[in-house]
Amino acid sequence: MTAILIGALIGYLLGSIPFGLLLTWAAGRGDIRQIGSGNIGATNVLRTGSKALAALTLAFDVLKGSAAVLIGSVWSEEAALAGGAAVIVGHMFPVWLGFRGGKGVATALGVLVVIAWPVALGAATLWLATAALFRYSSLAALVAAVASAAVAGLVVERPRAALIALIAILVVLRHRQNVQRLLAGTESRISFGKG
Repeated sequence: MTAILIGALIGYLLGSIPFGLLLTWAAGRGDIRQIGSGNIGATNVLRTGSKALAALTLAFDVLKGSAAVLIGSVWSEEAALAGGAAVIVGHMFPVWLGFRGGKGVATALGVLVVIAWPVALGAATLWLATAALFRYSSLAALVAAVASAAVAGLVVERPRAALIALIAILVVLRHRQNVQRLLAGTESRISFGKG
């Protein structure tokens, strides 16, 4: 139980590092929370006009998801899964930002890469295809999350499938407002700025 708690704590602390906010601030682009959707993730960082900053944010958010699981795996499978769940919660609800964080999509991909890489590969492919076709990052995230949960039940053992289902539920819940905007036809499309 101690190992599980430690894994979860480390996962939460890793998840709560707001790379999008830190990178845009360090680059002199201001507070990302005052730009676009106000989200701290890579899609909103792209709205600063810097593809490089968006790519770095994406990479670091994916890496922290993977790192949380790998660190927990030093102790046990249970600690690894606890770290995977906690890193998503940390990203979505970081204590440093008043529990107002990101949507968790990139961090979720990082978790999936370690616990179920075929599911991660399928999710990334589906995200890219949906985003390219419809130009909505939120729609791509929702499709990938739901599909991942459905496929995981068929290809990985129950504890990992349960974690993937939990992550999918959290991602969908964090996209509630996006769903409303999608239905109303007011959701912002992905924009590829200069940089």
